[in-house]
Amino acid sequence: MRQNFMCALLPFIDLFTRHRGPHGVTMKRFSLTASLCIASLVSPASQAQDPQPSGYHYTLPLDVALDAAKEAIRVCETKHYWVTATVLDMDGAPQVVLRGDRSTVHTAESSMRKAFTVVTLGPEFGFDRSSGFFELMKTSPYAPQLATVHNVMALPGAVAFKVNGEIVGALGIGGAPGGDKDEVCAAAGVAKVADRLPH
Repeated sequence: MRQNFMCALLPFIDLFTRHRGPHGVTMKRFSLTASLCIASLVSPASQAQDPQPSGYHYTLPLDVALDAAKEAIRVCETKHYWVTATVLDMDGAPQVVLRGDRSTVHTAESSMRKAFTVVTLGPEFGFDRSSGFFELMKTSPYAPQLATVHNVMALPGAVAFKVNGEIVGALGIGGAPGGDKDEVCAAAGVAKVADRLPH
């Protein structure tokens, strides 16, 4: 699923990387993504009906994901923010969705989309919070095109879980009066379980 998503992003990534710095780091990353997409088209395995496992070998244990989501909601509720918390794995699949008391119906979608933005675009563009993409929107004339991709949302409110410096999932929050406030709660949830992740 993640590989298909990144293949769909190739035209947008190409526009963005043409205007990056001279060091070539981002272009190398683009080239790798392009190579994987081409390989998937010509490989017999790509014709299989069942998707192949992703290249990410670590998935958050359910109790860890659940505790992070509960802590994020608890922190928001102490400030009278009524939110939903969503944890996604690196395939963009939900592991936990918790709708807090009094949270409104749209909060589930916004929390999911913020987390989706982190797990799908964060590794490509070097951010581990959805506020990173929000800032990128201000500085790159091409980044706004990425915001039109299905389920991407250019608002703060999601924070990555990381193992050995690599993103392995994300916790998104929706419902506080401002994405920056959502992101504070998300960060609290991730911090709560940080010592339970591999180091």
